Amino acid sequence: MSEHGGNVLETGLQLGIDPGLLLDFSSNINPLGLPECVRSLIVSHLDIIMQYPDVEYRHLHQALASANRCDYDQTIAGNGETELIYGLVRRLAPRRAMLLVPGFAEYRRALQQQGCEIIDYVLSEQNGFQMDVSVLDAVRACRPDCLFIATPNNPTGLMPDAGLLDQLASVCESLHISLIVDEAFIDFLPQGSSLAPRLAQSRYLYLLRSLTKFFAIPGLRLGYLLSGNTQTIYQMKRTREPWSVNAFSALVGQHLLLDEDYISRSHAFIARQRNFLWQAMRHFSSLVVWEPQANFIFFRCLRHGFDLKAALLDYHILIRHCENYPGLDRNYYRIAVRSEAENHRFIAALTHILQD
Repeated sequence: MSEHGGNVLETGLQLGIDPGLLLDFSSNINPLGLPECVRSLIVSHLDIIMQYPDVEYRHLHQALASANRCDYDQTIAGNGETELIYGLVRRLAPRRAMLLVPGFAEYRRALQQQGCEIIDYVLSEQNGFQMDVSVLDAVRACRPDCLFIATPNNPTGLMPDAGLLDQLASVCESLHISLIVDEAFIDFLPQGSSLAPRLAQSRYLYLLRSLTKFFAIPGLRLGYLLSGNTQTIYQMKRTREPWSVNAFSALVGQHLLLDEDYISRSHAFIARQRNFLWQAMRHFSSLVVWEPQANFIFFRCLRHGFDLKAALLDYHILIRHCENYPGLDRNYYRIAVRSEAENHRFIAALTHILQD
């Protein structure tokens, strides 16, 4: 199994404590919690648990298409974004793929299940873990069947230059390379996706989205995929297992992207708290902290052989180490932006531990 954030149950069992006592900074979920509309929708529609969902998810797909100003046949919902990663890879059946390193582990796992050759494009610390124009030459030279990128990237939380992204999309389109862009955290950026306007004219661009992170519903599992390649979308809908999205997720998903008050409050709150954490962490001489653009912060601890994750567990604070990401080691970490009180508690614990 791949390691992900949010595994408080396993950590609690290892420590011999109630998992509820752990403050989880390892999972990048909106600290405002679920929108009120989610709670009221589920409570007022409990009876749908006794009915099968519409196997075509017509209302959900129409709502997603409307919110993203695209056509109904350009979108497919899934049981979380991860289901769609695997489903898309199965449908495209690439023989050769390029991955940006470090990056989300599930791309690699999905590709490996199909026996796909994987070429790594390494994002170096010297370049600030950002891709540059050399990625265009790498794609032209490699000619992969598909390229996975994440915007913002996970675990670094960084956004590539919009102009470079546009060039990359053009190169991939001209070479018939499927450009699969993971936008799981794009909702945390008020400006949204710079690539979405290209969908109508593209047959090789795929945008993956998650609704579980921004709207704090990871237990419901809901994501979606957008693409101008309507044939691929149609085939994915036709061949996948029926009822992969449960009735409550399908219902809630019709309303989330319309909750403008929750969306604007989230943007404002996360921007303030993210800046507080980043500014506070920058003052520790033993940390290198990259300026965040999503709802999490990526950093490196300069203390050789020091396990910061273990040290914070003594304070019942769980953070995400990044040593299982290709290209990173045990000195790299990621933390989520949480509530104001929890963020202050984290900085206080960090101050006691590092004592610069």
